[in-house]
Amino acid sequence: MFENFTFESPQFFWLLLSLPLAIAWYIWKRKEQQASLKISSVKGFKLTQSWLAKLKPLLFVLRLLTLGLIIIALARPRTVDVSTKTTSNKGIDIVMAIDVSGSMLAKDLKPNRLEALKKVAAEFIQGRPSDRIGLVEYAGESYTRTPITSDKSIVLSSLKRVQYNSILENGTAIGMGLATAVNRLKDSKAKSKVIILLTDGSNNAGFIDPKIASELALEYGIKTYTIGLGTNGMALAPIAIRPNGTFQYGNVKVEIDEALLKEIAKVTGGKYFRATNNKKLKDIYAEIDKLEKTDIEEFKFYNYEEKFRPLVLLALGLLVLEVLLRNTVFRSFI
Repeated sequence: MFENFTFESPQFFWLLLSLPLAIAWYIWKRKEQQASLKISSVKGFKLTQSWLAKLKPLLFVLRLLTLGLIIIALARPRTVDVSTKTTSNKGIDIVMAIDVSGSMLAKDLKPNRLEALKKVAAEFIQGRPSDRIGLVEYAGESYTRTPITSDKSIVLSSLKRVQYNSILENGTAIGMGLATAVNRLKDSKAKSKVIILLTDGSNNAGFIDPKIASELALEYGIKTYTIGLGTNGMALAPIAIRPNGTFQYGNVKVEIDEALLKEIAKVTGGKYFRATNNKKLKDIYAEIDKLEKTDIEEFKFYNYEEKFRPLVLLALGLLVLEVLLRNTVFRSFI
């Protein structure tokens, strides 16, 4: 109830200490305020006390209340309504280039590389509310799955539908995946442009050399973070497709062209990471999130509503009532 209630001048509350002093003074001087008559005996008088005499301290109570209300009014009570508005004048445009070749179904990450990536990537996207994000898929060729957009619901929905694509030519065309991502960002007016390129293999398909694609990224001022996904040694991965359409798995040697991925990152001013398990993959995206921070300005608007006026009016009413009672009902006792 009083969550947004404040006092502009709380130092006036010190004046409330005068109220106990006034009460003590009233008790000490109370007898002196009554007229007295000394006689030798009151046997001949009938002793009765009027109810008005019993209510006379009410005048003092009214005066104390008046004084208390005035002190509270001096402290300027008010309510404040705070509204905030955030703007980003240095937004980042990000394209995530995802390898969807058959090897991404390897089970060295749980439940497999592609699903592990999708889970971590979704958390990364949700943590970038002020940036625009797009998705590129590639295997033996590449295409734009989602153009860069600020609507995170569209990106997240599209990310959920990312899967091994048998329509795409088999293989890993790193150069084409990177070139497609560059093409989505080259006309961007964002303060910073970033590509997160993830693969679990080496460039063995496509007609665009990865080094040429990285030079294009450099020319357009696009920073590229590269991630090599896969454990060291052998991994359980698809090796054939059965007649019923399911995959046959077998142990396959993990071959990631780390030298190429490091070169792409170095040329474009980015960084190379190696994710050998789910935790490392999550840590990598957390580090990229820290490296690429968006400057956000927060504006706060305060709407104050003064509450001292009702207190002043109430104090004035009590003062008028006290004066009227003192000069009418209780006049004969003063």
